[in-house]
Amino acid sequence: MAAAAAKDKGASRCPRMVLVFSGKRKCGKDYITNEIHKRIGSEKCVIIRLSGPIKNHWAQTNSLQLDELLSDGKMKEQHRKAMIEWSENIRFNDHSYFCRKAIEMYDQNCSKEIWIVSDARRKTDIAWFKSNYNNLKLIRITADESTRKERGWNFTQGIDDAPSECDLDDQLGWDWVVENNKCDDCNDFINEIVKIILGD
Repeated sequence: MAAAAAKDKGASRCPRMVLVFSGKRKCGKDYITNEIHKRIGSEKCVIIRLSGPIKNHWAQTNSLQLDELLSDGKMKEQHRKAMIEWSENIRFNDHSYFCRKAIEMYDQNCSKEIWIVSDARRKTDIAWFKSNYNNLKLIRITADESTRKERGWNFTQGIDDAPSECDLDDQLGWDWVVENNKCDDCNDFINEIVKIILGD
């Protein structure tokens, strides 16, 4: 496991709670994080996508629609491998670059008390957030391959065997591991985390 990152002088301590989600493609991270955000409300809560700055750069550089890259559609999958390769070159020199840029992109003024980081993919992501934020919760979303295939997943060499999908496979210390093979699988977790956030 990567060593914990040194405390980043540019990181804010402002959120009351930071929820960091991880999981493989088509495991249902977006559904779960969107549902939590909807229940908490945008006044208190923001979803921070570490992929957001990557897709923003890619859209501007290649004259693409950012909304389509941020969605779960075909365009994202068409450009996924190239975006991964580009972002790996950035991370090689600064592994926390996209963590910082995502915070700037989604909550620059730190106005939200709850941050939902929807797509941590690497040990360095986890290490940076653990080093810079208090009251951190780590959540791993899982789904079996047959379920993921029903949701449109197909194994793609260079993507599904790359660090962006596999680096957290052996990560320990999750606060929750949530199985999400059926719609009802994650409801108990969503209810539980919403109660914790709201202090009920």
